[in-house]
Amino acid sequence: MGVSHRDESRGDESRSDVLRTNVQRTDILHTDVRRSEYCVIACAEAWRDAGEIVASPMGFIPSVGARLARLTFAPDLLLTDGEAMLVRPDGTPEGWLPYRQHLALVASGRRHVMMGASQIDRYGNQNISCIGDWARPKRQLLGVRGAPINTLNNPTSYWVPRHSRRVFVEKVDMVCGVGYDRFAEHPGTARFHRIPRVVSDLGVFDFATPDHSMRLASLHPGVSVEQVREATGFELAVPDEVPSTREPTAEELRLIREVIDPADTRRREVGS
Repeated sequence: MGVSHRDESRGDESRSDVLRTNVQRTDILHTDVRRSEYCVIACAEAWRDAGEIVASPMGFIPSVGARLARLTFAPDLLLTDGEAMLVRPDGTPEGWLPYRQHLALVASGRRHVMMGASQIDRYGNQNISCIGDWARPKRQLLGVRGAPINTLNNPTSYWVPRHSRRVFVEKVDMVCGVGYDRFAEHPGTARFHRIPRVVSDLGVFDFATPDHSMRLASLHPGVSVEQVREATGFELAVPDEVPSTREPTAEELRLIREVIDPADTRRREVGS
């Protein structure tokens, strides 16, 4: 009986050690969350409860966010390879999406794209075409691309890895993505127009104000309201209390670090 008692005791101690290790691992994960991982979470939240729609993330961190959403709280999300295939979060094919069907989804509001922005203003007008006067620009960029049809036909969010006054401007030099002020002038042509959020390396922004001007929705940990104001070229709507961007769960951190991006490529976009 004595031997049996010692064996059970050793088993209890072993189980306690495992539990203690798991708790410590969770604590380490949560005390070591990097800015890039808060950005991933903020991007992923754009697709929460989206249902069966196409996610079109542009940029590495939005791509990690979309895959994380698919693996956790948005299991019906459709991911593409950017061409004609529907893919799983690991990139393996799971279906075919011919171009004509893709356009039908875009035109019917069943896609949520997260684009970049060389400039964005208080109403969500986005510029990726040129800097300076359109007739004689100082710098030529990507061009208008699909920004108008994206913003007029399906929800469009934005990802800005370097929040600065050069990006968050009073007035964009050229409108590519359509903002709320221009949408208000022609509401009948843009029934699916919606800008759910703008995510930067400083925080999350939305347009939940009476005039649909940009509002500070959350701050990434370690960032102050003053920092955001200083880095923004127009007056933001700022509530009396600004929440922090939500913490990733231990499982979400595991997926980000061990499954989706084990090479830590996300740090190339947001270093801290």
